[in-house]
Amino acid sequence: MKMLIIGGTGEMGKWFTKFFTDHGYEVVVWGSSQKTEIAKQMGVEFASDLDNAIRTSDIVIITVPIDITADVIRETAPKMKAGSLLMDLTSIKAEPVRAMRETAPDGVEILGTHPMFGPSIPTLQGQIVIMSPTKGRSEKWFPIMRNLFEENGAHIEIIKPEEHDKFVSVVQGLTHFAYITIGNTFKSLDFDVSMSRRFMSPVYEIMVDFVGRILGQNPYLYAHIQMQNEQVLKVHETFISECNILSEIVREQDIEAFCNKMTEAAAHFKDTPSALHRSDKLINAKISEFEEMIASVGVERGLYHNYSGVTHVGTIKKVTPRAVIISKGGKDVYLKTENIRLYTEKELKDWKVKNLLHPKRDISVLLPSGADASVFEKVIDNDERIASTEIIDTYSGISDNRLSATFRITILEESNATKMQTDVEKLLCGLGCKIRG
Repeated sequence: MKMLIIGGTGEMGKWFTKFFTDHGYEVVVWGSSQKTEIAKQMGVEFASDLDNAIRTSDIVIITVPIDITADVIRETAPKMKAGSLLMDLTSIKAEPVRAMRETAPDGVEILGTHPMFGPSIPTLQGQIVIMSPTKGRSEKWFPIMRNLFEENGAHIEIIKPEEHDKFVSVVQGLTHFAYITIGNTFKSLDFDVSMSRRFMSPVYEIMVDFVGRILGQNPYLYAHIQMQNEQVLKVHETFISECNILSEIVREQDIEAFCNKMTEAAAHFKDTPSALHRSDKLINAKISEFEEMIASVGVERGLYHNYSGVTHVGTIKKVTPRAVIISKGGKDVYLKTENIRLYTEKELKDWKVKNLLHPKRDISVLLPSGADASVFEKVIDNDERIASTEIIDTYSGISDNRLSATFRITILEESNATKMQTDVEKLLCGLGCKIRG
């Protein structure tokens, strides 16, 4: 199945190139920047002849900036072959779907799609993907795409394009607008956000992190989300009006009016107990990680730095609300608490397996009569000091009909290889094996 991703060298394009390649599609990418090296890095072809790639593809996906999506659709759709699928991955739906309906030939199916996540998300597991199929023009491909996404853990929501834009004008339009406005309020007040973390409550910390998350993204993307959805301005007007009303109530010191506004909003919200529960889980998760760091003082742990992508492995020496000090190879490294994530034991072991050099030892034994060598392999592999275990040889020609097996153990670098070998031999002997010379 041949697929062309127009915009495939951008961040979301690269995410979906990997996704579809991993699921057996022959992906070709194209980008206006002509960054052929990105295609090479992903192991796919760059479409040097775009028109030919459009004509010969079974699926064409458009993932370009929102403001040019409809134009790219209008240029692309008429060139597609009968039986193929035209699909967009855009944050608005009404205009792109309208452009597909108007310009795609009758034999070409169309599917408006909006992944509700960014390219930093590792998998589809638990993510929402919104789809806007068109009746009579999505019969073949819509079930295929829906099943593919659902099989990989996504939750699919089906909605008409106009309804999508109405909801997204609040879900994205209002949310981004409010956070960006808060960020600019910090700037106008010349407010020291870093210093404020010394006095923060859990709710404030989470809010500030989300403000920073939005401000750290591509501003052009967020500008397009605000400006290309026709329904966003109405949301802005309502939000600003409510801000002014509430501010005037505060100015007039009208406690009853303030409480009434808050109570009325809570009644409309309806779900405040569940929201409290969900936000408690988020707050408690941050507290739990901090408590785990404190409990790890004097213990080897792995810390992932969210901004640099560097993993620090060493002994944690000190933990404060603001910083963690970890000792690596006799040198202390100071890391800000808000910038790091604590690895689980499994993540740390996986990192060691991938990044460290490991000694190997071969152990040959006579197994108990009737024993299965693979069972012993699994038992050995349970030791956290071992990176991997494999059976490299078996021999059944022993005089007493016992099976001989040789296990190759790969030992994590910092473990004592000789001691590890001795421990495994003792384990095998305790399970009824006999060590062979």
